[in-house]
Amino acid sequence: MHPALWISKTGLDAAQTDVSVVSNNLANASTVGFKKDRAVFEDLLYQNVNQPGGRSSADTTLPSGLMLGAGSKVVATQKTHTQGEIITTESQYDMAINGSGFFEIQLPDGTQAYSRNGQFTLNDQGQMVTPGAGFLLQPVITIPPDASGVTISQDGQVTAQLPGQAEPQAVGQINITDFINPTGLQPMGQNLFLETAVSGAPIQGIPGLEGIGSIEQGFLETSNVNVTEELVNLIESQRLYEMNSRVISSVDQMLGQVIQQL
Repeated sequence: MHPALWISKTGLDAAQTDVSVVSNNLANASTVGFKKDRAVFEDLLYQNVNQPGGRSSADTTLPSGLMLGAGSKVVATQKTHTQGEIITTESQYDMAINGSGFFEIQLPDGTQAYSRNGQFTLNDQGQMVTPGAGFLLQPVITIPPDASGVTISQDGQVTAQLPGQAEPQAVGQINITDFINPTGLQPMGQNLFLETAVSGAPIQGIPGLEGIGSIEQGFLETSNVNVTEELVNLIESQRLYEMNSRVISSVDQMLGQVIQQL
C-alpha cells in the first residue's frame, strides 16, 4: 500500500476534528461565559531511513538524513480563557467577572464546579442558583422574600433593602475562585468546569483583590468567540481537507496507471 494514502488519511481525520472544534465554537457564539476551543496538532512518528550525521564514508558524515513522516493528528483541545465582551442587562442577579476567576457552583452530588456564566436567579427558598439546572451558587446567598432591592458590590458583598430599615442588610459574600492553569479545567457542559490534576488547586479570594477579577452587577460576559476568525478557520480546515483528498485521488490515479501498464 502506498504510504501517502495512510498519511493523507491522518490529515483527513485531523481536519475533520478541527472542523468539529470550530463548529462547536460557532454554535456557542451566543452562549454567556463560553470560552472558545482550539485544536492542537502534532506530527506522527518518522521513519528514519538515513540518520542525520551518519557515516557516509570513513571520513565523512551525512549532512542531513532521510526521514519520512507518517502524518498528523489532533492531540488536544485547549480552552482560551480570554475576557469576553461585557454587556449591560436589566437583572439585578446578573453578574460579570471583570478579570480572572470563576463563580463556584455546587452540583447535586456535592462536587464543586466553576463557571464564568453570571446569569443567576432565585429558587423557591430565595437562594441564588444557575438558571438552567438550579445549581447553588457557593457560598449560598439567600435573599429575604420581602427584600425590595439587592445590591452586589465589586468586592462581592451582597446587601438587601428590607422594609422598615433605613440601612441595607448584609445577606452574604460572593467569592471568586481562580486557578494557576485554567486551561487544565475539564469542561462538562452547562457552562461548568471541573477541577483536574493539571488545573491546580482552587484559589478562593475576595473579588478585586490579589489579582482576582471584580464583580459587575447588572452585566454579563458574552462568549469570547470571534465569529469572523472562526469562519476563516473553518475555510482553512475545509481547504486542508480538500488537499488531503486531492492527494488520495492523485495516488489512486498513479496506482491505476501502474496497474494498466502491467
